[in-house]
Amino acid sequence: MTPLRLTLLLLIVLYSSAANAGSTVENVRIWSENDKTRVVLDLSRSVDHNIFTLRGPDRLVIDLKDSRLAKNLTQLPNGVGSVRSIRSAVRSNGQLRVVLDLTQGVRSRSFAAGPNSQYGDRLVIDLQRAGNLEPVKRASEGYRPGRDIVIAIDAGHGGHDPGALGRRSKEKDIALDISKELARIINAEPGMSAVLIRDRDVFVEHRDRMAIASKAKADLFVSIHADAFKNRSASGASVFALNLVGASKEAARTMQQRERAPVSVGGVSLHDKDEVLASVLFDLSQNAALSASLDVGGKVSGQMSRVAKMHTKSVKQKELIVLKSADMPSILVETGFISNASEENKLRDRAHQGRLASAILGGIRDYYYTNPPTDTRIAMDLRRIPAKQVRYVIARGDTISEIAQRYNVSPAAIRRANKLSTDNIRIGQTLNIPVFTGG
Repeated sequence: MTPLRLTLLLLIVLYSSAANAGSTVENVRIWSENDKTRVVLDLSRSVDHNIFTLRGPDRLVIDLKDSRLAKNLTQLPNGVGSVRSIRSAVRSNGQLRVVLDLTQGVRSRSFAAGPNSQYGDRLVIDLQRAGNLEPVKRASEGYRPGRDIVIAIDAGHGGHDPGALGRRSKEKDIALDISKELARIINAEPGMSAVLIRDRDVFVEHRDRMAIASKAKADLFVSIHADAFKNRSASGASVFALNLVGASKEAARTMQQRERAPVSVGGVSLHDKDEVLASVLFDLSQNAALSASLDVGGKVSGQMSRVAKMHTKSVKQKELIVLKSADMPSILVETGFISNASEENKLRDRAHQGRLASAILGGIRDYYYTNPPTDTRIAMDLRRIPAKQVRYVIARGDTISEIAQRYNVSPAAIRRANKLSTDNIRIGQTLNIPVFTGG
């Protein structure tokens, strides 16, 4: 979120009246333009609310404390844009739940707006297709044109904590080997750089792992693990993101902590804000981080399914401490079951470790070439338009990186021009090489 957006949010919230119980939704308005959809709930008075997304199918859920639909609001509007339909129900706890059934994955932004000359209190929800919005980044981060996208890689366990145990190996060692390989190939990827949370056999406290990533101004946090189960036939890799229970607990913890010590989210201080404003700011950042985590997790899972058996192909959600950062998207990758003898052998194999690392990078690459932060080298490369394309026939010994150097383009530009998700090429294959002129 940019400083300008945060400033606008602060102004809107500070001019909004304090939340009160017993609100009525007087009307629901919706419209769409240029891939953006706005939903406005006209309220009798401001109200505490909570917004979160659900997947399979895609939905946006809005819970309003102690609220009801107005008696004359007998029919909700039809969906437009990213909203397929709108429905509502009163829950047993007195909350009014409004559900937006979505046509596609979206990023959401919400804010409370106070009365003006035409309308009273309102809750405004803005939706935009996930591929058209920037991923989460800190507002305090200075504009650094052409910077790398920073990936924090967390090798699970370590030191006195071995993690899961196989017959011949420990999870902490497998995780470190794969993490080092992932860091190596990320650092070789133009426009990206890696930060290893641990690069040797030491234990790092879970929240310290998040702090190290935040200090490095990481754009993404990836935690590498190996699974285990008492049934030794269990097998397959999985990708995890934080669930809503974990998100709610982290929000409550942060709100309590800010009363005792300085706390910030997205580079913005919370301890000097009133409770409502601090909660809104944290909510916005956390919801954006969760949404981006599910998006990048889906890309990583899809790429991993090409090189490994998947325990589940969908991104699973779980309450895990290392995934609780509200500053950045965070995923946890279970690379396989170390308790399964056959899978343990694969996880120990350097070639298989390399394939897993390449698949994880492939998913990260897929996500960030669709959602590059605007000040990054990758975003600038995407804005460049090739003057022409040269056809090149692959010869023995050719690699994407060497061809890229020969033509003074990035490997990513070649992959993009040929719709390649990996760097695998074959002798005799013809590639289109984009040739750029100017900056």
